[in-house]
Amino acid sequence: MHLGLDDDELTSCVACGLCLPHCPTFVITGRDTESPRGRIALMRAVQDEGAPVTGEVLRSMETCVQCLGCETACPSGVPFGHLMEGTRAALAAEGHITPRWQRLGLRLLRHRRLLLAGSTLLALAGRLRLLPMRRLGLPARLPLRRGRHRASGSDVWLFTGCVMDAWQRHTHLAVQRVLEAAGVGVTPTAGAAPCCGALHAHAGLAPDAAAMARQVMAALSGDDRPVLVDSAGCGAAMKHYGRLLGTAEARDFSARVFDVHEWLADRLDALLDSRPAAPLELTVAVQDPCHLRHAQRSHEAVPVVLGPFVRELVTLDDDGLCCGAGGAYSMLEPELATAIRSRKTAAVERSGASVVASANPGCSLHLAAAGLDVRHPLELVAQALDSGGDG
Repeated sequence: MHLGLDDDELTSCVACGLCLPHCPTFVITGRDTESPRGRIALMRAVQDEGAPVTGEVLRSMETCVQCLGCETACPSGVPFGHLMEGTRAALAAEGHITPRWQRLGLRLLRHRRLLLAGSTLLALAGRLRLLPMRRLGLPARLPLRRGRHRASGSDVWLFTGCVMDAWQRHTHLAVQRVLEAAGVGVTPTAGAAPCCGALHAHAGLAPDAAAMARQVMAALSGDDRPVLVDSAGCGAAMKHYGRLLGTAEARDFSARVFDVHEWLADRLDALLDSRPAAPLELTVAVQDPCHLRHAQRSHEAVPVVLGPFVRELVTLDDDGLCCGAGGAYSMLEPELATAIRSRKTAAVERSGASVVASANPGCSLHLAAAGLDVRHPLELVAQALDSGGDG
């Protein structure tokens, strides 16, 4: 089977092993087939040597969290994320991975009204204890009601997406309050751009991801407004539309996409001057989502924006290692995801922090399920602005 991978990219790995301590699955299992270099070796065997797609190959590819920690660590610049996306796309096209039930679930993300209605029913079932929410990898209490989106101006788009808007709309509303405090007029995308396609790309459903990218671009075209994103995974996907679609239009669109912290960091003075806000009396650990740190390389903006609004920020001693959320990974690979998360929760406990700040919905839900108090960084900023710092 030919995986359609670029030969130069595939041979750029020299198997030096410097990526191994940065790969969450290798750290847990110690198996080379669940490391970046081992996965690349299997890709080469399938594409170049005609090796069969065995259960070992499928297990190796499906257990990858796609965190890209290996890319940051790699001295050779191996584009592992691109190789993994291509491999998963080829395997999904042949029906080897991403079963029909998963494809149907992902298709729902394109239909906002159905998603919101389904999420409300799921929340009700959880409250009535009709479903084992935690066993399914879901939050114990999903929201039954959500605040309303409203536009306050046309300076920027705020991308609201799919699952995050259904389960964590309060975060979008807090982010909008912070932007408005900095004097920015905000238009939430709401139903205009229902899904960025990130989960579809991770699952190997490249045609679906491309279709959703075109839908987002069409909905937000017609002006040069910045598109601000408060979900690290969505932001990473949208910044890579140029590569996904391979068009100048897509590259131009991606250049308009910013993580909200990245954009606010250059406008921090306007936010600090907007109103008095004493820091919250909290010690906060910043957990860098992988798609902010390794994919977007924008993670350094988070402490810049959050720092003035809390008493103390602390750095985790496993900084840069994945928490195990990985989009839908925590539901699809619960055993590995839980083991990876345990290392992260231990790091949080060692830090002495009472609150964890995470700028990605999957990470925050996954860590909260372990009993941590997890909030979006701009929720904390909004709290400080709203309360004058009373923590």
